[in-house]
Amino acid sequence: MCGRYAFFSPAEAVKRTFALDDLPELEPRYNIAPTQSVPAVRTGEEGSRSLAMLHWGLVPKWAQERAIGNRMINARAETLAEKPSFRDAFKRRRCLVLADGWYEWQVAPGGKQPWFIRLRDARPMAFAGLWERWKDPANGVTLESCTIVTAEAASSIRKIHDRMPVVLAAADWDRWMDTAFSDTDKLSELLRPFEPKALQSWPVSRQVNAPKNQGPELVERDRSVAVPGD
Repeated sequence: MCGRYAFFSPAEAVKRTFALDDLPELEPRYNIAPTQSVPAVRTGEEGSRSLAMLHWGLVPKWAQERAIGNRMINARAETLAEKPSFRDAFKRRRCLVLADGWYEWQVAPGGKQPWFIRLRDARPMAFAGLWERWKDPANGVTLESCTIVTAEAASSIRKIHDRMPVVLAAADWDRWMDTAFSDTDKLSELLRPFEPKALQSWPVSRQVNAPKNQGPELVERDRSVAVPGD
């Protein structure tokens, strides 16, 4: 799964990587948690890219209350076309959720140990995301929300967790966000296993367990944790 991640790349790197003309001021965030607003890239009808802040936890358009999104932070790649909560968004409303890396918790003696996982070359990455627009039946207020697609973990990090967010290859970004493309079989082909050697991981402080904690120290390696092979 993906229940916590970080996004802290400088604005110029984000604009260059994701071909964005305009970018609102974004503060570095080292401990992004569900129900928070998260940066995502979408394309309009003319194909231009733009950044939007979306509520993390997808609220289906048919939902009666917003709280259902608390259970929709992730969507399994294997069942996107089947699940009523996700299948319409899978066809029509896909996005890139921007990140620099994510956290997973490994079962270990003394309690779960958090790890930080990123691309080996330290570039910002794009998680495959789905988004939805929901109108609150109680007050008519519109909410735009998203979920992060997950798949089986790459072999290099399976020791930490058996699932991971789908990290899309840059060559697939346009197809994934194309609002005119709805062939779910071909879209599913983009959700392929990630190259194991392209990922890098290390144990970090348990301070990340509390969403209130922020700061670059959260992604620094915890040298007190022994790592086999070091």
